This record gives sequence, C-alpha cells and structure tokens, in this order.
Amino acid sequence: MCLGAGLLVFLVLSLYADVSKVGAALFRFDWALLPAILALTVANYAIRFLKWHFYMHQLDVDIGWGDSLLVFLSGFAMVVTPGKVGEFFKAYMVKQVAGTPMARTLPTPVCERLTDGLAMLGLASAGVLLFGYGWQPLMPIALLALVVILVVQSRPLATAILNRAEKLPLVGPRVHHLHEFYDGAAKLLTFRNLGLAVCMGLVSWAGECFAFYLVLTGLEVRGSSLLVAAFFILAVSTLVGSAALVPGGLGVADGSITGLLLALVAIGRDDAVAATLLIRFCTLWFGVSIGLVTLAIFRRRTAALGG
Repeated sequence: MCLGAGLLVFLVLSLYADVSKVGAALFRFDWALLPAILALTVANYAIRFLKWHFYMHQLDVDIGWGDSLLVFLSGFAMVVTPGKVGEFFKAYMVKQVAGTPMARTLPTPVCERLTDGLAMLGLASAGVLLFGYGWQPLMPIALLALVVILVVQSRPLATAILNRAEKLPLVGPRVHHLHEFYDGAAKLLTFRNLGLAVCMGLVSWAGECFAFYLVLTGLEVRGSSLLVAAFFILAVSTLVGSAALVPGGLGVADGSITGLLLALVAIGRDDAVAATLLIRFCTLWFGVSIGLVTLAIFRRRTAALGG
C-alpha cells in the first residue's frame, strides 16, 4: 500500500513538472556522486544505531550488538506506517531476543524521534535566520518538544498528571503502563542523555542534509547560500513530514522539498522535482529497503531459535 502511495507521489510530482524534462534532469545528474550520497545516509544510520544501543544500555536491556543492530535496522521497514507507530514494534522484537518487557523499551522510539527533531531544529536554524522563512511550522514543534521535556524532567508534575489520569473511568485501569513508560522516558531524557543524543542527532542528520547538497550540485544547481538552503530545506521538510503523521511523510515531505526549493533556490521546476525524487530515494526508500531485508533476516533467525 505504501509502495503504491510512493508511486503515486512520484507520478504527481512528475506531472507537476514535465515527465520528459524530469527524466532529462535525472539523465543529466552526475551519478558518480551516488556512492557518496548513499554513504552519507549509511553514516546517518550508523550514528543513530549507536544512539539506539546507548538507549538500550540506559534501560538495562541485555542485548548484544548483533541483535541490537538487527532490531534497529528492521525498524526502517516500519517508517512507512502512519506516524511511524510501527517503530513501536521494535519493543516486541527486543522482547523476543532479550526477554525484556515491552513496557520498558516502548519509550525508546519516542525519545529517538524527539531528539532527532531537536537536532533537525538546530540544523534548520541557520536557514531560518538567513531566509527569515519557515519559523511558523517549526515554532509549535519546538514548543511541543520543550513541554514534553519539561514534564518528563519534573517527576512531581508527571506523577500528578498520571495520578489524576488514574481517576478517569476508561483510562484509569491502564495508567500503570504509563508509569512504566514514564520511568523509561525519564532515564533516557536526563539532561546528560538528552544533550548527548541531540549532539549525535546533529552529526547524523547533518550527513543526510549534506547528501541533499550533493544531489543539488549533481544537478548543476549553484548558489552562494546553497549549502545552508540544502540543510534548511531537508530539515524543515523532514520535520513537517513527521508532524503530519502520514506514512514516511509521503506527499507532505516531498511537496515541502519541491516547494521550498522553488521558493529559496534558483532552480527550475523539473530540477526541483528531480532533486526531490533523488533525495527521497537515497534516504526514505533506501532505508525501507534495508529495513525489509533486515526484518526478513530477523524473522528467519527467531524462527530458527523457536521464537
């Protein structure tokens, strides 16, 4: 279904420009840059895996590096679920290989997305200052992240909220799960862990933003502020796509990349669409492909172990 949605996005973008002109732009692209672009994407995944494994350690999960990597990469197959809720399936996978209760590891995807979002805000900040544009969608995202962090950091406030929720008729019987969720989130979002995770996010996502810059240069796009624009456009589009809670940000992130390119960069419509298709292939769909392969390996491994 999501593959079909991806093909629909490809078709709409191609028709928005001109299919033949988009094809010509892709043919003109310097394909010698593709290995470097994919290598930067892999570097992003590698640093994010280190953050994931660090989180596992913080939550006292007894999992080896190999199993941890399989679980982490399998999660890429889940990013095309609405709001990436499929990534919570990683908690079930950890339970299968390490026997850890799901309630303990469920906060991990939330903290991953939160710290990634803060890193993206940091990477977009230079563009906001330079272009004076794009702060409107970023402000509520930043405020929401700040509220979440403050609530998690304040145990008395969080406990008061959970105690009040226990008195609600439908929610009350299940609030004890939220207590476990909060305990895990509190461990992962201490100021030390938060700062480390955001710094790792800044480095990892900067790699993908630079990959987008290479995509633009490969299409012979030039400009004095092209590097800042590339960082700004990819960071903002990724954030907006995630906030929209659609599978993989399909349509929303793609449209944002194309629209922001046309607004901020001296680029034609056909090149803007070609750049969008290239970076989404080298990030979203490349990651999904890795995730599907790894998920198949994980399932075969757990089946062999009788899991």
